[in-house]
Amino acid sequence: MIRVLIERHIAESLEDAYEQRARLVLQQAVAAPGFISGETLVDSHDPNHRITLANWRSEADWDRWYHSQERRDLMAELIPMMDKEEAITVLQQNAI
Repeated sequence: MIRVLIERHIAESLEDAYEQRARLVLQQAVAAPGFISGETLVDSHDPNHRITLANWRSEADWDRWYHSQERRDLMAELIPMMDKEEAITVLQQNAI
């Protein structure tokens, strides 16, 4: 299993529109092969900073979803609502 950390920063006044579209992205990800679970958190010091932590069966499953046309289409609607490029970090458990 891997974990994917996705950080996004929403432009001022677009929070509600972003939340609606982001829910659709998550709903589609849940249906993607290899998706295990996920949660989205709000930075307590910056309410426009969102962090999503998703668990995937494998990096190949994540890559398939990340590069899918479906995700690209959904992200095309989210990207204009962000004032910074999303940052993605793929994490795996330490072997220790």
